[in-house]
Amino acid sequence: MHPPPPAAAAMDFSQNSLFGYMEDLQELTIIERPVRRSLKTPEEIERLTVDEDLSDIERAVYLLSAGQDIQGTSVIANLPFLMRQNPAETLRRVLPKVREVLHVAGVEMQLTAAVSFLTILQEESVSIHTYAHAFLQVILLHLEHRDAGVSNAWLETLLSVIEVLPKETLRHEILNPLVSKAQLSQTVQSRLVSCKILGKLTNKFDAHAIKREILPLVKSLCQDVEYEVRSCMCRQLENIAQGIGTELTKSVVLPELIELSRDESSSVRLAAFETLVNLLDVFDADDRSQTILPLVKSFCEKSFKADESILISLSFHLGKLCHGLYGIFTPDQHLRFLEFYKKLCTLGLQQENGHNENQIPPQILEQEKKYISVRKNCAYNFPAMIVFVDPKNFHMELYSTFFCLCHDPEVPVRYTIAICFYEVSKLLNSGVYLIHKELITLLQDESLEVLDALIDHLPEILELMSTGGESSVQENKLSSLPDLIPALTAAEQRAAASLKWRTHEKLLQKYACLPHIISSDQIYYRFLQRMFTIMMTNNVLPVQKAASRTLCVFLRYNRKQEQRHEVIQKLIEQLGQGKSYWNRLRFLDTCEFIIEIFSKSFFCKYFFLPAIELTHDPVANVRMKLCCLLPKVKSTLKIPADKHLLQQLEMCVRKLLCQEKDKDVLAIVKRTVLELDRMEMSMDAFQKKFYEKDLLDQEKEREELLLMEMEQLEKEKQQNDGRPMSDKTFEKKRRDTKTPTTLPKNIPISVPGPSGTSTPSTSKEVKKSKLIRSQSFNNQAFHAKYGNLDKCPSKSSTAGYTPSVSGLGKTSVISLTDDSFRTRNASSTPTSFSPSPSLPSTSRTGSSVDPKSSGSKDTQPRKATLKSRKSNP
Repeated sequence: MHPPPPAAAAMDFSQNSLFGYMEDLQELTIIERPVRRSLKTPEEIERLTVDEDLSDIERAVYLLSAGQDIQGTSVIANLPFLMRQNPAETLRRVLPKVREVLHVAGVEMQLTAAVSFLTILQEESVSIHTYAHAFLQVILLHLEHRDAGVSNAWLETLLSVIEVLPKETLRHEILNPLVSKAQLSQTVQSRLVSCKILGKLTNKFDAHAIKREILPLVKSLCQDVEYEVRSCMCRQLENIAQGIGTELTKSVVLPELIELSRDESSSVRLAAFETLVNLLDVFDADDRSQTILPLVKSFCEKSFKADESILISLSFHLGKLCHGLYGIFTPDQHLRFLEFYKKLCTLGLQQENGHNENQIPPQILEQEKKYISVRKNCAYNFPAMIVFVDPKNFHMELYSTFFCLCHDPEVPVRYTIAICFYEVSKLLNSGVYLIHKELITLLQDESLEVLDALIDHLPEILELMSTGGESSVQENKLSSLPDLIPALTAAEQRAAASLKWRTHEKLLQKYACLPHIISSDQIYYRFLQRMFTIMMTNNVLPVQKAASRTLCVFLRYNRKQEQRHEVIQKLIEQLGQGKSYWNRLRFLDTCEFIIEIFSKSFFCKYFFLPAIELTHDPVANVRMKLCCLLPKVKSTLKIPADKHLLQQLEMCVRKLLCQEKDKDVLAIVKRTVLELDRMEMSMDAFQKKFYEKDLLDQEKEREELLLMEMEQLEKEKQQNDGRPMSDKTFEKKRRDTKTPTTLPKNIPISVPGPSGTSTPSTSKEVKKSKLIRSQSFNNQAFHAKYGNLDKCPSKSSTAGYTPSVSGLGKTSVISLTDDSFRTRNASSTPTSFSPSPSLPSTSRTGSSVDPKSSGSKDTQPRKATLKSRKSNP
């Protein structure tokens, strides 16, 4: 529901504007004239008209015989459908007409036929034998079409057909004719096609047949007089080597590659180099050191004097080359090869000047583009070069190069190094602290493409940054990243100010890792309010939902009770009870995330009643969304403890059924009631049927209780020791205790809590055990990481739902105040959050109170407040 645009902005009736509209209309009529002239005449329409009573087969035959080209092309495009519908009649009547038409067909019809033939093969409409008999000769006939695009299309179809044809068919129909097609007397196009077919055939025959029938043709084409044929055949040697085995590769293929690497044509030499790099794993150490290494060395030395395209290929294959030749370099060769890589990383940067691009000659611009491609390929191969020099030598050998790549003036280079940043971080391991500044640099990059590439693995990178470093002491984990928080906030603001909302959404999703990286207070003061602002002001729904979920994760791991209560209260007041229906919709999204992330008891305590109060919302969209959420809301209830909440839910659904006037909402309500009827209720005691889900929920509830205990123990420790316990000390303590992320099989059924029967003599031991459990929880919760949140089930098992409450006794309303919580003093309240006198909550064990007798206005039911205010759709 959007407000209509102002009338003054929509239409201006001044005299000047009217004249402008008239001119625009005249221009439109001028544009329309040629369109009208191109309409079909009655005679043309008559020729294009086909009798509607004809069957599909008859219509296809008629159009191929007497129709126009566009109609014939349509029939050929529809050939796979005809083959599925009636293969026998299509092969008998339609395919012969297709053969006749293709002899004189144009490019478009030829391309359509190649695609249709391939589709028929992939769909397996007929057997392979039938397909070969009906279609193979047509494909072979058009392989040498004069148009290169058509020829390539038919060749791709043939190569796919070769994969499934039997050996005998391949030998008689393809290999035997190929002997004559590969001769020098044939056209260049025919010999090029022969090269690609030979590369494909080697995977279909044994080594003996390849040596006897295929290798002679391969040698002949490698010695062809045309460099295009030699280059094409050279690129097929990799496939041939895989088919003939190691021995024949060393005795037949390697000599050909050595000769081709010295060819007069640069394209042939380049093809030989790339094939050698791809075949490095086939050759043994002697072949690599005595034959291949000298060739590679010579190729690298001559590359700067040759065409820049050779440098592009060389820089792209550099990582694979280093890996394949690793261990056979002498120290001098190792150093020279490393210097060659460093030179490629800065290629073209020395020639930069401040001239305008319009003043630079086109050939220089083209050369600079090739240099950018070289540096981009070097960034792509940077992780391989770290392995090449050993991560221990990174700072001395490659850090300056890494710095240059991260600060490269061209976006594609920085984008590529941002993609590789996580791999670099993993390889450096404890030396990851060396690239802290480069992480900040890329987070602050002016290009959102670079930021988007970096944040794909941002949680893993930040985890490595927080756990790595020169020492294993975690006291310095925050001081080692002093600029991290400003860089993260600046990155989010740049993404929010741009039109690339997907990058903004992704970044907000990745922020869910921050509780594992920085302290709870830093998240509360630097990120929580920003999440609220995005939820309430951003215009992109996926971005709002991402902010909502991340806020729920922040709330889940917040370590201070007062801060948690302020966040909950703000969610209820500003979203759940907000004036804008859009905010109330986002509150329901937030409720869905809370059900997923938190325990059932947490949702029931704070959000159950505010959620179901929206059944009285004046906006139909809000009621509709709530109805869709009700099954998940009911899944949070446990019987018999939550019987009163179940009664509240039943009463709300009954009112919707009786009072709802919107037909769309009423239809969803009826469908929801049926779904609620089929649900089974979760019980307080463990049930075998829902054992795993109940265990998971119990673990969530246990962690939430331990989080509260940890805060209380921290306060007691501060009072006893007389000094505050910093977040850094807590981080160290929580990581000192390693706890498995999975639940033990012998976990107690009851939720741990303070014992009411403990004696004074054992109070210290109890507190000590709680502190150990608190530290254990902290370690477990954060080392399980944000990834476990995605695994939390969003649906739980619940019991059968009946609109009637006759069997459940009186309906009761629980007090919405909780005396166990205290609001913060005004002096300690941050500017981003305002204190409120009470926090709505629902206790599982609270006493029933009549809602009309509740004294606080804030705790009145939603129905009462909605009547006194207007909705702002």
